[in-house]
Amino acid sequence: MKILVVDDHAVVREGVRRLLATIDGAEVHEAATGQDAMALARSLDPDVVVLDINLGGTSGLEVLRSLKAENTASRIVMFTMHSEPSYAMRALVAGASGYVSKSAGAEELVTAVRSIVSGDRYLDSTIASDLVFSTAEGRDPLHKLTNREVDILRLLGEGRSFSEIAATFGIAYKTVANAASRLKEKLGVARTADLIRLSVERRAV
Repeated sequence: MKILVVDDHAVVREGVRRLLATIDGAEVHEAATGQDAMALARSLDPDVVVLDINLGGTSGLEVLRSLKAENTASRIVMFTMHSEPSYAMRALVAGASGYVSKSAGAEELVTAVRSIVSGDRYLDSTIASDLVFSTAEGRDPLHKLTNREVDILRLLGEGRSFSEIAATFGIAYKTVANAASRLKEKLGVARTADLIRLSVERRAV
């Protein structure tokens, strides 16, 4: 079984590699960036991709969408610090087979990998419970956002200007400004500074 671990922190990659190498027959590879992850996924055709959401300038969800757009047979489990239900929901909708918080026990990730290789989906127990109640109550405002709005919110939190965001996505400055206005309305804030604060607090993807 070939596993690709994608995380921008070398210490995390090393720890996850050692952990997953304990699975019988596992061949574990590593990537630090979204670009490297895509290249290795094409050449290795891994059975499982263990993917972080924050990759230093790139969203792991962007990598997830790209992998699914290429019709890869790889099953993808998000392994991330984000335990909020909105992140798990967005990942599952984008095509992830599993979602595990880094605060979960080490064996939880091993269980997740084994489960998704068998064709099942996997959510760690805390996230699964929170997701059920959050969805039922409709209390998480990030559920209201489109993928592009989430991407713009994330980049605002990284300190990017409207012009820089427009260049990143190849869209007009006015399109970004309009998206920011919609974000304020959906998230109930008045200023762009409030969006930035919210993004930093929530570490939006």
